Amino acid sequence: QVKLVESGGGSVPAGGSLRLSCAAVGDTLNKCMGWFREVPGKERERVAVVRGDTTYYADSVKGRFTISRDNAKNTVYLQMNSLNFEDTAVYYCAVAKYGGIYYCTSSASIWDFSDWGQGTQVTVSS
Repeated sequence: QVKLVESGGGSVPAGGSLRLSCAAVGDTLNKCMGWFREVPGKERERVAVVRGDTTYYADSVKGRFTISRDNAKNTVYLQMNSLNFEDTAVYYCAVAKYGGIYYCTSSASIWDFSDWGQGTQVTVSS
């Protein structure tokens, strides 16, 4: 089991930026790791994930969000720029159940991720 601790959420005006961090304790080597978000009444949405040089982004954040990973620190980051009201959500960090590139492709689902952080709130004011 992997323990994940997110930080960096907060409130920003539309057009602003935030950087989320997720520090992992446990084995994440060769596993897809990244960010999901959830708003009340909607399904949890995959935002961005990374494994090595492979990344996946939701269409709604392409060109605005950048995911990166520091394997030495076992930490993944999400740089969020040009934030808009629709980005308001609780953001969760997660790690895939198993190693392999599959979990960082569009074919994977949230059910393929077994370890989750506690979530961090991001609020964008319009």
